[in-house]
Amino acid sequence: MLDDLVIKKILCPLCQKKSSLKASNPYRPFCSERCKLIDLGSWGSEQYKIPTTNSEAEREWEENETNKDKDND
Repeated sequence: MLDDLVIKKILCPLCQKKSSLKASNPYRPFCSERCKLIDLGSWGSEQYKIPTTNSEAEREWEENETNKDKDND
């Protein structure tokens, strides 16, 4: 297979150490399980976010939630 002939080396997105994209690296594109889990934790704790624009329905929901909070005060 071509993947076996060409060894692709990249830098780990987290620690910048050299990492392999070969199928034999179960943590790719990361260099280790540690880096992979740290990255997953960052997504889970919402340190990373994908920017979006709110839809009309989301804006209405947010307004309703804000109004509920004001009513409870």
